[in-house]
Amino acid sequence: MLKRYLFVFLILSLSAQKVKSQDFSALWEDYFSFFEIVDITKSDTKIYAASENVVFSYDVNTNEIEKITTIQGLSGELISTIEYSASNQLLLIGYKNGLIEIYFESDQSVLTVVDIIEKESIDPSIKTINDFNEYQGFAYIATNFGISVYDLERLEFGDTYFIGNSNAQIPVEKTTVFNDFIYAACNGGNGLKKGLLSNPNLIDSGQWETIATGSYVSIEKSEDRLYGLRTDRNLIEFVNDIPTPVFNFNVLPLDSESTNEKLLYTTAESVFIFNSAASLTAQIDQSPDFNTQYSSAISFDSDVYIGTTSFGVLKTDTNNLSLFTEIRPDGPLRNNGFRIQAFRDGVWVTFGEHDQFLNPYPLNNRGVSILRNEEWSNIPFDSLLGMRELNKITINPNNPNQVFVSSFIDGILEFNNFEATNFFDETNSPLQSAFPTFVDIRTGAAEFDSEGNLWNLTSRVDLALKSYNPANDQWQTFSFADFIEDPVDDELGFYDIAIDNNTGTKWIGSFFNGLIAFNENESPRIKQIKDETQGLPTTWIRSLAVDNSGQLWIGTAFGLRVLFNTSGFFEDDNPEVEPIIFLEDGLARELLENQAISDIEVDGSNNKWIGTQDSGVFYFTPNGQTTIYHFTKENSPLPTNAINDISIDETNGTVYFSTPNGLLAFRAGGSSPVEELSDAYAYPNPVRPEYNVLGSNDLNNINKGVKIVGLTENVNVKITDVTGNLVAEAQSRVNRRNSNLRTNLAIDGGTGIWNGKNLANNVVASGVYLIIINDLDTFESKIIKLLIVR
Repeated sequence: MLKRYLFVFLILSLSAQKVKSQDFSALWEDYFSFFEIVDITKSDTKIYAASENVVFSYDVNTNEIEKITTIQGLSGELISTIEYSASNQLLLIGYKNGLIEIYFESDQSVLTVVDIIEKESIDPSIKTINDFNEYQGFAYIATNFGISVYDLERLEFGDTYFIGNSNAQIPVEKTTVFNDFIYAACNGGNGLKKGLLSNPNLIDSGQWETIATGSYVSIEKSEDRLYGLRTDRNLIEFVNDIPTPVFNFNVLPLDSESTNEKLLYTTAESVFIFNSAASLTAQIDQSPDFNTQYSSAISFDSDVYIGTTSFGVLKTDTNNLSLFTEIRPDGPLRNNGFRIQAFRDGVWVTFGEHDQFLNPYPLNNRGVSILRNEEWSNIPFDSLLGMRELNKITINPNNPNQVFVSSFIDGILEFNNFEATNFFDETNSPLQSAFPTFVDIRTGAAEFDSEGNLWNLTSRVDLALKSYNPANDQWQTFSFADFIEDPVDDELGFYDIAIDNNTGTKWIGSFFNGLIAFNENESPRIKQIKDETQGLPTTWIRSLAVDNSGQLWIGTAFGLRVLFNTSGFFEDDNPEVEPIIFLEDGLARELLENQAISDIEVDGSNNKWIGTQDSGVFYFTPNGQTTIYHFTKENSPLPTNAINDISIDETNGTVYFSTPNGLLAFRAGGSSPVEELSDAYAYPNPVRPEYNVLGSNDLNNINKGVKIVGLTENVNVKITDVTGNLVAEAQSRVNRRNSNLRTNLAIDGGTGIWNGKNLANNVVASGVYLIIINDLDTFESKIIKLLIVR
């Protein structure tokens, strides 16, 4: 019998801070994947499960789920182990790089412990935290260099034991305390060692006794018995330190736990449950309904919670092993979203990465994730018509239910109403394979023009540029042979395409050939910039964006450039691109000099979001002279400073950031301008005291202030009281919203935000206020009444 459902009844927000953790829940939302579980532990009422770089808890009595992520203060690094301390009501989180974080259940705060990661005398490659073992207020931390002791009450480190011969650093997989001795399971042929816990000289390796040779990966205590697991797959009981094999596994277990007089050993395919006498009482094999691998397990009475590599946590009962329940927070299939595309209140995510040299091998067969209506739909690979290496997502603006997804090996996949319905390859379209002996259709960058044509690029073929009209099913092809003689060897491929709908020019970023411009209405059709004499720091162009002023922003592997004269590009005999120069402490500096830029996006206010390979995300004013935000791993919930992709929901200003370690959204609060003012409105309306939105000086906080939504591109907004006294005024392109302009009313694209203060910088009194909107181009106007109750 299969019982399969996802627990998303309650996902609580955890928001305290201790030491360096911060609460980012006001403006940020996390969309981490919880499918792949690293480790499981438990408290009296909850299980805690670590998934790659985040954690969730599940209350076994109420079915409530709580997420603990970078929003709540976790680092975003890769987790190696977790352990709950019942006596101190805290969760210990160990990382592969040696970092330790402590989550306090009492106030939901996070303490970051960097002592091991910063220890210079220990090689970074052996700092992995393998296990925590709590005993009498101390955590004995097994690592690849030895054992460190941490005082859980004083929250500080004590001694570190290097227990190899002559105090050598050796890998310790796990420890336990048995009959007043601490036992250490040592890998790498270092055997099983023990030391008297009361011995004050345990920092001397000579005080440790080797009681068994070989390589050990586990040591567990169950009641008054001691069991070690050797790498030859033998489970061994130690009686008076004399080994006796009691069980032989078919493969070496990945995890072991001793709990409630039970011993649990988890392999990729099974969970073995023994009693304290090492008699096998249950074996939980994989369910045919869940094609996965197991990673860890914990038990609550007869219930067993199993960590998996692709379904989160599976719950089963030893009294009914035919029933499995899937438990995890809602989220995408994977953390490493390669490309994303936002739409109204949602986002598409693909996972078909290629490397920086546009090499898709080794190939992957991964699904697609879609966030809509605040829930994730995860489409498995077997529903994608066999299309692999899916990357760029392009939504048809004339039919948003039709979406085209590029495959960097098989062609183009078409979705309709969120289902894969059709594909294009060499058999039914002009798409070409790069190699004649096998199919290798490297389709990537794509974008729709204003006439409804999908322009797409295929790397390493002669007819590199193609257009497809979904309305009439017609294709057109265009060759790059005039300047790329050998398409296989002379050009690795194309990163991005941006279309200027005012001029019809298709701007293309390449690896070896710099900036390529194509316009079928010009003569010649193709022109390029690739020399340093024309301003490019490299031919390697990774991202392009045409802003609202028609300027082309160019992200290269070694910096940022702008082409200002896009309309006259084909007529210019020697077109040049230029850096953005700004003054810092009186010195001229180049904006993002030598930065590897991964993406550029333009929002409704013509501000620029720019992602980098290793410096996080920048948000600039339209001319790049002012930095509004610079988000990094250190000052935001970003789990890494490497940015894969950025996409903006133009209807509400939400900005999505995809990284190799997770997807996050920042509620920037703006929106794109609309055509008419007829649907403009203000919210909240009325403004009641319980809303507490008035008075903030920071208009970037979208949780504060009155929003005026549905503005056209060029408006003047006045706010008056009912007697006509001016309270606030702003104009598009003049009073833009950013943290460096202290104004009471500002406009961000199609959204205005007012902090509720008057021209004297005082919060206004209760009453009716008039929001008077005038379009400066069409002379259309609209008046909105706003009631404020204080």
